[in-house]
Amino acid sequence: MADRSRPNGGARLEIPPIATELGERFRLAGHELYLVGGVVRDLLLGRNHWDNLDFATDALPRQTLKVLQGWGESRTLIGAKYGTVGARKGGTLIEITTFREEVYAEEHRKPAVTFGKDLLTDLSRRDFTINAMAVRLPDGEFVDPFGGVKDLAGKLLDTPLDPEVAFSDDPLRMLRAARFVAQLKATPVPRVIQSIEQMRGRLQIVSAERIREEFSKLITAPSPSNALDLLVRTGLADEFVPELSGLKLEQDPVQKHKDVLLHTFAVVEKCRPDLTLRLAALLHDIGKPKTRQITPDGVSFHHHEVVGARMARERLQTLRYPSQVVDDVSRLVEMHLRFHGYTEWSDSAVRRYVRDAGPLLDELNQLTRADCTTQNRFKAKKLEALQDDLEERIARLAEEENLDAMRPPLDGTQVMEHLGLEPGPEVGRALDHLMELRLERGPLDEDEAFRQLDEWWRAERDTPGVR
Repeated sequence: MADRSRPNGGARLEIPPIATELGERFRLAGHELYLVGGVVRDLLLGRNHWDNLDFATDALPRQTLKVLQGWGESRTLIGAKYGTVGARKGGTLIEITTFREEVYAEEHRKPAVTFGKDLLTDLSRRDFTINAMAVRLPDGEFVDPFGGVKDLAGKLLDTPLDPEVAFSDDPLRMLRAARFVAQLKATPVPRVIQSIEQMRGRLQIVSAERIREEFSKLITAPSPSNALDLLVRTGLADEFVPELSGLKLEQDPVQKHKDVLLHTFAVVEKCRPDLTLRLAALLHDIGKPKTRQITPDGVSFHHHEVVGARMARERLQTLRYPSQVVDDVSRLVEMHLRFHGYTEWSDSAVRRYVRDAGPLLDELNQLTRADCTTQNRFKAKKLEALQDDLEERIARLAEEENLDAMRPPLDGTQVMEHLGLEPGPEVGRALDHLMELRLERGPLDEDEAFRQLDEWWRAERDTPGVR
């Protein structure tokens, strides 16, 4: 007799003991329970992460709450209209959802959920076949009605029903397809790609917050380039980050040097999978199309970093990214060209670079290194040596001067007491002057700082129109 816990006769799935225990409780209560979703896919891939487990059941939410009574540390009705009950057992978070169908009304941003009648209906309405597998509990029977194991083995991305049905049920699944390309290195089958091309406009009914969360997972995946390419090729990127498609231009229409979009993909790949850094890498050149000028000397993109910083801010705000992420990405985009002026910087210039980068210094250095995608080995080596030199100088100055704590040598209280001032703009100008001295000369002792303050104040009072 075939072992039903072995997919297609393969290795036995290592089912989490907590899942088997929970399945027994539901069986005794007269209900079905199945382990479903990404956890089943990950079990097949040998990724036994059991911190979060998803289940499907024929029990209604109130019946699930009753089954869970006295089991685990907590239980929460996440939302009756979604049919999901949450629970915690030890270090494991659990979500148990009544069999359901999930369908968007034509113009609504939130899905209307209808409880389904059985597991097959529930699985048929899931996003992709690789997520439409289940394990019956507590006996461990493996259920795969749509060939998810075969698609997973072949790294293919297909939908249980027609893609038009899947993407109508939830248009965010089109973006999720790209995310799985990035995370699993899967290849969408032709009908999935065709449906995304035809239905991409339907993404407009999905909230910015949901798009943001899905896109963040994509951009921080190990290898997002193919996924980003899919977004551009299908036109889906135009629905939420249209600036990306605008990078499909050549920097030099005569010599045909370096496509900006392909360059951007390469920069993203070279950056570590940190959200702020990857977003900055993705958007660092979006100001180029607006600033592109063809002159007798070639193509120029003057001030594209300034224009790009503003565009990045606007796009990330539209996608409802947190203000800190928006500020940091915009700052990195604005500063990403600063290093290219580095040849024989003075210590003062290095201090200003560190001051302006602030807590983003490490991210800026990595973005700068990643931005070098030239195939010219001599040029690449030269840029790498310059970057090494700058970072060594930063390290030396940091050791000598504590660059992390760069501030004026006197504080506002000391300035006011010494000059007999009340709080006001004069105090701010005095502190700005002292900070400029700190950047120009390095650390100043207190006596020298007061002497410089007196000189500045005398000059201020001698200036017409200044008290």
